[in-house]
Amino acid sequence: MSWNPECYLAFGDERTRPAIDLLARVLLRQARLVADLGCGPGNSTRLLAERWPEAAVIGVDQSAAMLAKAQASGVRASWIEADVATWVSGRPLDLIYSNAALHWLFDHATLLPRLMGQLRAGGVLAVQMPRNFEAPSHALLRETARRGPWADRIAAISDWRPVAAPDFYYRLLAAHASALDIWETEYLHVLDGDDAVLNWTRGTSLRPLVQALDADTAAAFEAAYAARLREAYPKGADGRTLLPFRRLFMVAQRQ
Repeated sequence: MSWNPECYLAFGDERTRPAIDLLARVLLRQARLVADLGCGPGNSTRLLAERWPEAAVIGVDQSAAMLAKAQASGVRASWIEADVATWVSGRPLDLIYSNAALHWLFDHATLLPRLMGQLRAGGVLAVQMPRNFEAPSHALLRETARRGPWADRIAAISDWRPVAAPDFYYRLLAAHASALDIWETEYLHVLDGDDAVLNWTRGTSLRPLVQALDADTAAAFEAAYAARLREAYPKGADGRTLLPFRRLFMVAQRQ
């Protein structure tokens, strides 16, 4: 799957807000080596570089397009094109930070303990993932994918609900952590423009589905999905659309 940094950053403020909220709960005073996993265009990496100006900061992402945007941003970091699921640091890290990336990966039961193992003693794993998969924006995406001439190509792709409940992550990480904080926040995004929720999903969850279709079929699928979204998320009298969006946060300090 390829990514479009401009499409993703069309809602840059809304996508960076959870990154700021996650970082606010990381209490490390000093850090020498920090990694941003799934760094995308570098909007969250910038926060890390500013928070720890003396640290070496690494941004890791599988998308060459995202990394090109990150490199052009001027953020003080080293950029690595790699699969976050298998990337390993050459030395222990003070902080592994990931904002809205790990939900694209399978097998969190293996992944998260492996990441904890790459931290120095007292190092911190800080993760934020969307947990909005039962909201209309995602439920209607699955429903639309299952109905229509495109179903045989994208129905299975659309059934993507990879993030478990908070208690799963507590049980997974508690044995590895001296301190563990897990919480959820539901943001109320106020979006401008026509088909605002459709435009939001174009940068993330909709993208792998349309990329699996030819151009004409993708356009028909997107139109059917957009019609359902307009009913579920009507534009208000002020011309704005409200999008509630739930996210899961966890900050674990290694023993």
